[in-house]
Amino acid sequence: MPSSWAAHSCHLLARLAHPVLWFPKVAVFSVPQEAAMAFPHLQQPSFLLASLKADSVNKPFAQRCQDLVKVIEDFPAKELHAIFPWLVESIFGSLDGVLVGWNLRCLQGRVSPVEYSIAMEFLDPGGPMMKLVYKLQAEDYKFDFPVSYLPGPVKASIQERVLPDSPLYHNKVQFPPTGGLGLNLALNPFEYYMFFFALSLITQKPLPGTLHIRTSDCAYFILVDRYLSWFLPTEGSVLPALSSSPGGPNPSPAPRTPTMPFASYGLHHTSLLKRHISHQTSVNADPASHEIWRSETLLQVFVEMWLHHYSLEMYQKMQSPHAKLEVLHYRLSVSSALHSPAQPSLQALHAYQESFTPTEEHVLVVRLLLKHLHAFSNSLKPEQVSPSTHSHATSPLEEFKRAAVPRFVQQKLYLFLQHCFGHWPLDASFRAVLEMWLSYLQPWRYAPEKQAQSSDCQARCVSERWAPFVQENLLMYTKLFVGFLSRALRTDLVSPKNALMVFRVAKVFAQPNLAEMIQKGEQLFLEPELVIPHRQHRLFTAPTFTGSFLSSWPPAVTDASFKVKSHVYSLEGQDCKYTPMFGPEVRTLVLRLAQLITQAKQTAKSISDQCGESTAGRPFLSWLGFCSTDTNGSYAANDLDEMGQDSVRKTDEYLEKALEYLCQMFRLSEAQLTQLTLALGTTQDENGKKQLPDCVVGEDGLILTPLGRYQIINGLRRFDIEYQGDSELQPIRSYEIASLVRVLFRLSSAINRRFAGPMAALCSRADFLGSFCRYHLTEPGLADRHLLSPVARGCAARRPRGPRLSLRFLGSYRTLLSLLLAFFVASLFCIGPLPCALLLVLGYLLYAVAMTLLTERSKLHHL
Repeated sequence: MPSSWAAHSCHLLARLAHPVLWFPKVAVFSVPQEAAMAFPHLQQPSFLLASLKADSVNKPFAQRCQDLVKVIEDFPAKELHAIFPWLVESIFGSLDGVLVGWNLRCLQGRVSPVEYSIAMEFLDPGGPMMKLVYKLQAEDYKFDFPVSYLPGPVKASIQERVLPDSPLYHNKVQFPPTGGLGLNLALNPFEYYMFFFALSLITQKPLPGTLHIRTSDCAYFILVDRYLSWFLPTEGSVLPALSSSPGGPNPSPAPRTPTMPFASYGLHHTSLLKRHISHQTSVNADPASHEIWRSETLLQVFVEMWLHHYSLEMYQKMQSPHAKLEVLHYRLSVSSALHSPAQPSLQALHAYQESFTPTEEHVLVVRLLLKHLHAFSNSLKPEQVSPSTHSHATSPLEEFKRAAVPRFVQQKLYLFLQHCFGHWPLDASFRAVLEMWLSYLQPWRYAPEKQAQSSDCQARCVSERWAPFVQENLLMYTKLFVGFLSRALRTDLVSPKNALMVFRVAKVFAQPNLAEMIQKGEQLFLEPELVIPHRQHRLFTAPTFTGSFLSSWPPAVTDASFKVKSHVYSLEGQDCKYTPMFGPEVRTLVLRLAQLITQAKQTAKSISDQCGESTAGRPFLSWLGFCSTDTNGSYAANDLDEMGQDSVRKTDEYLEKALEYLCQMFRLSEAQLTQLTLALGTTQDENGKKQLPDCVVGEDGLILTPLGRYQIINGLRRFDIEYQGDSELQPIRSYEIASLVRVLFRLSSAINRRFAGPMAALCSRADFLGSFCRYHLTEPGLADRHLLSPVARGCAARRPRGPRLSLRFLGSYRTLLSLLLAFFVASLFCIGPLPCALLLVLGYLLYAVAMTLLTERSKLHHL
């Protein structure tokens, strides 16, 4: 009997999945209700979930999506409620990274066009998945999200029973019935969907074969852009939620999370005092703000999931004494009211000790978010930008545009950038972090008037309109610039990619009027408090949630200093030690960078000259294998070796312009650069070659100084390393046949032992025959070499080398290929192998005679 019921149920589900084929068109939307009335037991959501799970294994991707669209359209929210968590996980993958889901981060239109178009249509802001979200939203369903998968700082704070600053978590923490483990957040469907979507960027690790996929072409990146454009529009207002059924009413938006209304957002951060979880209170939100609750939620989720990551040291620093005192007072007074004992602070810190390393893809997505936020904030009309025009009649969307960046993004982005600057590897992949930082520093690039001013030569001058932004983001400009200087001083600036990064930063900061704005902001911060007595009673903390943005403030001119100080102290604490960007300490770092740029230019030029000389000075017959190949070392491997002369030109251009911009920003004169360059000993010798690294003379030779080690590590100077051992005993090269080299070595050694006396007698003759034998049987330039190592010098003195025959050149691939090519060309002219060999020997004898005469003439000339 149960099996017959199961078969009948599967048959019914198949009919429900294709209602158009089985029912008249007028009855399509009443099918689930009729089925529920006829078969009440089928209302169990687990059966629908089991059927969809089975289809996910047996059906192709396109068919599964079509079935999901029909299920979302036909079934009521009561039955869709059970499949929603499984469907979200099957799309974005599991939070532990085991299940990949649809793998949106690797799905590309040019690789899988069918799957790409289906997935993008299904997950579009106006697509079926969002219809499901709004359908469940109208019924006020809640879904549990485990706290253990939240970013480290948030998880540690909640486990310590301290409510995070973000209003996203307020009134959502659910305590388990027993014990303090397994905390959950009760999220509405839209929040639940966005939590999974945002976290999939971090939890889902890329597959081994997808490391070279371009991020901007992937479905995930494009979906982020679509969601931002839909929920944070730069033109018009946020589109209303889609109706759950044709002709039906729009689902009513969920009430805003208990956070302060937009009228209280203002341009300031929340209170530095963290409130305890059990103090979660409800706040009556402004009904007019319901139209943008999705926009606010989307931004908060993206910021919390992508930016709320920093190191354990930063987490400990963020725990202000006020917060610690409040937590201690709460534990002493109301600890008995908790569901379970509060987790000790040390345990919470131990739980947080999870290393976080953002990926390049993560940084690129954050940069997309920042660029869109700048465009979103700059879409305010000119009459809405000034705070003096602020009134109660301002719409919530306009308030949100004004408050989005400073209220939600600034602090967490600053901590995220600091973490990246301090932990990112010293390689070219840092370019992604650099461009994200520079995008945030230039909101004027995303202003509507940018296109209109592009033809004006004065458009590159930063307008005074952006002075408040620069001042209220002072640390983003100054402290992170110092952090970049410390990185640049430890990188190889000869590399074109590293040189490009220095050029990009110098070019951005050298924009006309930007340096003056930064200096003005520093002056406002360093301004003594006694200058403005009426502000002495203020504490440099942001207003609490109960404070109003419309509270009376002093005039903007007199309050500019307070805003700058409030920004710095809110990010660094009131005991911070600020280092002025245009002060003597940073100026010293800039001068050191200028010296390294000059040295890197000289090093790049030396490498270019050496490559040119080695190529031009190589004799033609060396390509045929008849002359010895240079086996000595050269400069260490570098991007220049792979890219050639074009790379040298680019490096020189980047460094030249970067040096020019730095001199322009910090008013460095040519005389200063010349003096500092001479002080470091970077001048060239008479021959135009680089000098040896800085050394001192010891008993056993030269000893490197700390400066010399620094010069070698950064590729600024080098020793001329030569192979000074027995050329016959050199390691077998990659262009040689190992077995053939060993056979030829044994053969030549046997010949040298057998005819050592006659060869020595021939080489000692003073006539032409003696010169001819010395040219072939002795190593050229052996007597002129000076051994640098004292150990090698002693060994060489004990083992003098006499004349000998070397056949090792015959073991080279190039030599054998040249001989085969010569025999092939000879065969085209009907010349047999033996005559061809005789011609080659005759040609070489003529070449050897000529070289012998030239060698003897040069010796006579030197005498």
